[in-house]
Amino acid sequence: MTTGTLYLIPNTLGTNQSGTDLPGIIPDEVLKTSAMLDYFIAENRKTARAHLKRVAEIHPLKKPLQQIDMAELNVRTGKAALPALLEPLLAGRDAGLISEAGVPAVADPGAELVRLAHEKGIPVRPLVGPSSLLLSLMASGLNGQRFAFNGYLPVDNDQRAKRIRILEERSHKDHQTQLFIETPYRNAALLSALCQHCRSDTRLCVTTNVSLPDESIETLPVAAWRERLKKGKQPSFQRKPTVFLFLAV
Repeated sequence: MTTGTLYLIPNTLGTNQSGTDLPGIIPDEVLKTSAMLDYFIAENRKTARAHLKRVAEIHPLKKPLQQIDMAELNVRTGKAALPALLEPLLAGRDAGLISEAGVPAVADPGAELVRLAHEKGIPVRPLVGPSSLLLSLMASGLNGQRFAFNGYLPVDNDQRAKRIRILEERSHKDHQTQLFIETPYRNAALLSALCQHCRSDTRLCVTTNVSLPDESIETLPVAAWRERLKKGKQPSFQRKPTVFLFLAV
């Protein structure tokens, strides 16, 4: 029996867009593919249904939204639960893996499901859409030839300081841009730590809500960020998804 295909469905980076905004963010062919599926594996059912509701403003869905099957896969999903998510594909049914925001399987729990799909011989098709990491790298003016995404830095102050210094030394040695993210309510604490522990001439980029109406992207030497913080001028990133990037010169 021919298996179904696992489509990696991109989502927008925010929830305040209407369906008419989608073609400027996600290609129309991707929206058509999303509309033709009736089984989704989502990081968050509510977010995924909201996205499909916007898609339906442009392309009719295969089934009414209430009749579309939706399974959840998030950080609380154990590995033992993954095979069951792929059973419909092994029976020949196509499925869409959709993240809460951006592209699935990048800084996202869907990576393990994609790995398992390959092991089981299920075709995987990544579809084009916004990635906050790549958009931030593109806009940063830092090295786009060599870069590394490091996920979250430690919460503990001493461990975080040590990690920052290690990444800065690696960045300087290899001329490699370092990318990382933080829980939105800790953005200010992370920026403060970077200003405290990085060298003055290290170039630091802070991007917030990339691709959204209140998008903010700034790259400055750490010394300039320090001066801003001394004057009480923080980026408008409180409780907003933010990517941090630096390059040690």
